[in-house]
Amino acid sequence: MIRTLLVANRGEIARRVFRTCRELGISTVAVYSDADAGAAHVREADTAVRLPGDAPADTYLRGDLIVRAALAAGADAVHPGYGFLSENAGFAAAVAGAGLVWIGPPTDAIEAMASKTRAKELMAAAGVPLMAPVDPATATEADLPLLVKAAAGGGGRGMRVVTGLADLPGALQAAEAEAAAAFGDGEVFVEPYVVGGRHIEVQILADAHGTVWTLGTRDCSLQRRHQKVIEEAPAPGLPDALRDTLHGAAAQAARAIGYRGAGTVEFLVPPDGRVYFLEMNTRLQVEHPVTEEIYGLDLVALQVQVAEGRALDAEPPAPSGHAVEARLYAEDPVAGWRPQTGTLHRLALPDGVRLDSGVTDGDTVTVHYDPMLAKVIAWAPTRDEAVRKLAGALERARIHGPVTNRELLVRSLRHPEFAEATGLDTGFYDRHLAALTKAEAAGAELFALAAALADAHGRSRFGGFRNVPSGPQTKTYACAGGAYEVRYRLGRDGLAAEGFPGVRLAGLTPGEVTLEVDGLRRQFTVSRYGDQIHVDSPPASGGAPTPGARTLTALPRFPDPAARTEPGSLLAPMPGTVVRIAPGLAEGDRVEAGQPLLWLEAMKMEHKITAPAAGTLTSLPARTGRQVEMGALLAVVTD
Repeated sequence: MIRTLLVANRGEIARRVFRTCRELGISTVAVYSDADAGAAHVREADTAVRLPGDAPADTYLRGDLIVRAALAAGADAVHPGYGFLSENAGFAAAVAGAGLVWIGPPTDAIEAMASKTRAKELMAAAGVPLMAPVDPATATEADLPLLVKAAAGGGGRGMRVVTGLADLPGALQAAEAEAAAAFGDGEVFVEPYVVGGRHIEVQILADAHGTVWTLGTRDCSLQRRHQKVIEEAPAPGLPDALRDTLHGAAAQAARAIGYRGAGTVEFLVPPDGRVYFLEMNTRLQVEHPVTEEIYGLDLVALQVQVAEGRALDAEPPAPSGHAVEARLYAEDPVAGWRPQTGTLHRLALPDGVRLDSGVTDGDTVTVHYDPMLAKVIAWAPTRDEAVRKLAGALERARIHGPVTNRELLVRSLRHPEFAEATGLDTGFYDRHLAALTKAEAAGAELFALAAALADAHGRSRFGGFRNVPSGPQTKTYACAGGAYEVRYRLGRDGLAAEGFPGVRLAGLTPGEVTLEVDGLRRQFTVSRYGDQIHVDSPPASGGAPTPGARTLTALPRFPDPAARTEPGSLLAPMPGTVVRIAPGLAEGDRVEAGQPLLWLEAMKMEHKITAPAAGTLTSLPARTGRQVEMGALLAVVTD
């Protein structure tokens, strides 16, 4: 029986495992980097062990330090979570070699699936359907489009879509470099890229006594940068025969390698309904909660049960209802999915949905790790109800801090192609991203007025009201979709605001503003953190697209002239490390608009910095390997 368990991970998955451990009566041990010293998973663990440093390579990827920490803390088992060392056969062997229980599959099974190229060879021998690779040396126009993919790791890193043969050498080079940096293995392979395909996966669970469960299907087709955004179970619209094929292939894959524990077999399903094996993840998946919700299971508890040698029941329970999960990221979809950093002041969801989060109010989102803040999961008897519940909960959530993808998630869930399950494929965001991220200016003026009124009440001991006429109060706010100047008076006759003829003030405190708009009352909650103001309000009635939350920035009346930068300056959009500069690029070179100049690595992803216009590269202070802060000058292109 396991009594003390160390989680060799951080954030959301560490907290998720700790939650089950508390229910099972198992003591918990956390490991943490210096950047995570005050993190939620560290605060919640019974014991915590420091891994000196900030970078993953110095901390969460140091298997030797983690094994040493487990022994020092008196743990008798290690759970790897997902990511980091979760699919590292050497780490699994080191854990077992130290006399600790490994909460995962046998080392041989991990090794068999660690390389996607080797995994496909094994699956082909076992009769699992898969897609034949393409030799890049002999690829022709008929083979296009192609997908370059890292043989190790995952999470969208080391992947490139190629639509022209001339782009293939550069894509191979870039994918190899990114894969080597992310996984320590630069091997890549090439296969056909299927347009309009669905990403379907099957959750498996196997014990040491020959029982293999296939726990239904999940659809994970909505992806950005080959990383999943929205997942659901069961995958909608699949014929029974296709489901049976997927379940059979997943069980076949598990038995072929003597699998034990929780894992996921991923497939690509093109529009013609064929099935192709993609890869097998020998660990717990990020999206496992949707399977838990429809089967009424705790997969972490079952992982512990299997690791302790106990047998599964002959058959899993029957599924019920539908579950949908959305990944809430600190990122800006409008700016190329750029990760965001800063203090998360507030994260609160309405009752009725499940929240699996790695952060709590007041935590800092840093540049060192993945920008996922939380997973929000909704279950209901039907898919329509589950989608509606999740969209409504996200819309009413209070998320104060860095920019997030919340609005994109709400719009995605309500898009006709998703809501009706008619356009579920990996090209969803290629088709609809521009429309889904279009700034919605309608209604922003009311949020700005509420912010101004709350600010006035908070600053005046008389509540902002005057008995004698005066000039209007003026406040200016920046918001997605534009800047808004609010001019208003508060007097004996109430509110007089320019441009708001049908608006009446019905209630006012420093944090709450009630406005009556053409006879309809709307409540606004105003929270201020420095110059950033978050205004939350129940969504407008009638199904209007106007969001129920706005983030405003209070603008100074007189901008600081020193804040101006030289035209053509390229500033670091986030803290990060310069990992590559375009080959041969030097000051004085002529560059074209959109030409890649350099790459920054932050939050486990590479971010391409391109020339904003055609011109001359007059300055290039960036250097490979240099860490830069947000706003640091990287280059100057003179028109």
